[in-house]
Amino acid sequence: MYWNSLSEFLAMGGYGFYVWGSFGLTFAVMTIELWLLKKRQKRVMQLVKQEAI
Repeated sequence: MYWNSLSEFLAMGGYGFYVWGSFGLTFAVMTIELWLLKKRQKRVMQLVKQEAI
């Protein structure tokens, strides 16, 4: 597929909302997942330190 302008590229042949929405949602979910993993790891490390004492 070839685009003549940036706006055509962003429109993605009429499917731009779906395409970019999917990318945005995927990015948001992955970011939240990383944040939750880091939060969980911090909590586990605190529990391990408490049990070691």
